[in-house]
Amino acid sequence: MSMTISEKILAKSSGNEKVEAGEIVMADIDTAMVHDLTGPLTLQALEKINTNKVWDPEKIVIPFDHQVPADTLDAAKNHQILRKFVKEQGIKNFYDVYEGVCHQVLPEKGHVLPGTIVVGSDSHTCTHGALGAFGTGIGSTDMAMVFATGQLWFKVPETLQFNVTGDLKENVTSKDVILNIIGQIGQDGARYKACEYTGETVQNMDMSDRMVLSNMAIECGGKTGIVPADKITDEYLKNRTTKQYTKFTTDKDAASLEVMDIDVSDLEPQVACPNYVDNVKPASEVEDVEIDQVFIGSCTNGRLKDLEQAARVLKGNKINPEVRTLVIPASRTIYKQALDEGLMDIFVDAGALICNPCCGPCLGGHVGVIGDGEVSLSTSNRNFKGRQGSPEGKVYLSSPIVAAESAITGHITAPEKK
Repeated sequence: MSMTISEKILAKSSGNEKVEAGEIVMADIDTAMVHDLTGPLTLQALEKINTNKVWDPEKIVIPFDHQVPADTLDAAKNHQILRKFVKEQGIKNFYDVYEGVCHQVLPEKGHVLPGTIVVGSDSHTCTHGALGAFGTGIGSTDMAMVFATGQLWFKVPETLQFNVTGDLKENVTSKDVILNIIGQIGQDGARYKACEYTGETVQNMDMSDRMVLSNMAIECGGKTGIVPADKITDEYLKNRTTKQYTKFTTDKDAASLEVMDIDVSDLEPQVACPNYVDNVKPASEVEDVEIDQVFIGSCTNGRLKDLEQAARVLKGNKINPEVRTLVIPASRTIYKQALDEGLMDIFVDAGALICNPCCGPCLGGHVGVIGDGEVSLSTSNRNFKGRQGSPEGKVYLSSPIVAAESAITGHITAPEKK
């Protein structure tokens, strides 16, 4: 029977030869992740079901990233609870406040492999589909069952395949591609579907760009966001794991497959306007919007390539003194690479503030929140009311290039066409 990548992974993990969209399966979990915000909730649920030992401490990953270092007493207590749990359960894959954002740390440390199921108590776990895995976010109660049994039930999703073709213009990035897609189909256009990204444009993207696409699948309602694993995937994993893995592809005649063709040849830099991710316009149409803060970072655009793009714009320039500009690398590894490349000098000389690897203002409760009436231009993934602080503030989303250009001018600015 012909199947999609998601169906093949769920069939393998549930011990079935075939599965169909809409079917309920009980699947074995390969990697389970909680972080400092959601982890304590999972432990509360685990206690209620009277489980004293996790099913496999080698398959559990716990990074601290949302409130690091702890900024409140509650955050400090959450850290203490999880550190104690890690010791009691013998969990080796624990990354304390130093390491970075969970969705960067997991693939960076070799915890994500093609053909596997990765669940996390964070909605952007779909990021890991960039490596050909079935990555998806689940609730803390569901995670407690995973911790206890190593299994979880899934409704097999249909697949919406985006066939992306065309050469991207200079200063147009994968962030512009995914914002454009979400703008076209709407915030629920792929509700409970596996978003699969294919086509020559995606095939030519490096892992950093693929992660951007997969990361934002949830913003159009997707259950996961998958890029078929290939030689680029193999190269990324070469020095990160010695484990064997299986690369699946979607059969063109799979019954649940829907294909949407996307030509990006004429695509311009995009901006998602308040208060919805699907409220997308070309950056050139919103250049009159003045900004108070720029945030370059997050699990969407905090990787080395993103910092390099921003640094190329900022080099030799000064940030507008009215614009607070935060640069937050997604991991300690990226922070070190940026230091070695001299990017941090560029950011500091331009007038930016560099923060430790963390989620930053993205969750609206840690460093860099905005106040009433303030406007943030962010390279993150969500812009609903109150997402980065005050409900009276506004958040626009863009690529690192647009964000850096705008930090200089003080208003949303489309890069010069070349």
